[in-house]
Amino acid sequence: MRLNVFKSSDALFVTFVYVFAAVAAAVTIYPFIYITAVSVSGSRAVYLGEVVLLPKDVTLAGYRQVFTQKGLWTAYGNTLFYTCAGTLCNILATVLAAYPLARRHFFARRFCNFFLAFTMYFSGGLIPGYLLITNLGMYNTRAVMIIPALLSTYNVMICRSAYASLPDELFESAKIDGASEWHIFFHVAVRLITPTLAVLVLYYAVGHWNEFLRPMLYLSKQELIPMQVLLRRVLVQSSTELVGGDVSSADRNAVSIQIRYVTIVVATLPILVIYPLVQRYFIQGVMLGAVKG
Repeated sequence: MRLNVFKSSDALFVTFVYVFAAVAAAVTIYPFIYITAVSVSGSRAVYLGEVVLLPKDVTLAGYRQVFTQKGLWTAYGNTLFYTCAGTLCNILATVLAAYPLARRHFFARRFCNFFLAFTMYFSGGLIPGYLLITNLGMYNTRAVMIIPALLSTYNVMICRSAYASLPDELFESAKIDGASEWHIFFHVAVRLITPTLAVLVLYYAVGHWNEFLRPMLYLSKQELIPMQVLLRRVLVQSSTELVGGDVSSADRNAVSIQIRYVTIVVATLPILVIYPLVQRYFIQGVMLGAVKG
């Protein structure tokens, strides 16, 4: 009798989990479906709120309007450059910083770990940071999008935990075989934490792709601004600069709403495409080194 009770409770719990997961998935996916439906719907249907789930009066006029916007592709290319170059530099700096912090024989290990954690809670502030950037000559340069954000303390700690989870016998065996410290680092340590690195690539890439505060502060040249700055301008100014002169004043608001959603799709689509490629590493990479013993 008790066994049947346990089976019934387990079935009820599993049912609850599946229902909750289905509801959570629907709540998460619906905004993406709605944004996509609005972006390909007629402007009048969008303005009247007739689009709920499926597009209505399907048209690509909004995409044509956005893709012909002056400076759009330049901003898009800048975002791709900042994301790719910045993520590459971030990963190199992170693996190089985390490796010695995970080695027990590193004499300054405790001090560096404390100094690294200290920067998570205290910083110089916005104005001192602005003065530092300008005095270093990085204002209105592409370097300002990469060098100041070269290292994330949180990501270094994740990478350090991944290194620390590796058994010391691996490094000792490699040294006995005559491997140098650089050979151990590149061919043993880095390769064994590939899942963690895949997660960090995703973290850094999303951060660079969504960055808009730093370019707003340090980039005034239009040929250097990333896509997110243009997207913010569209959202704040209701896309009035993207609405062409051939659009009547009566339909201007309707076209403005549609163009905002089109720009959101254009800006977020690459990240949505990349995420499934690293999804299988996500849980494994985050949990690597989290539990020891």
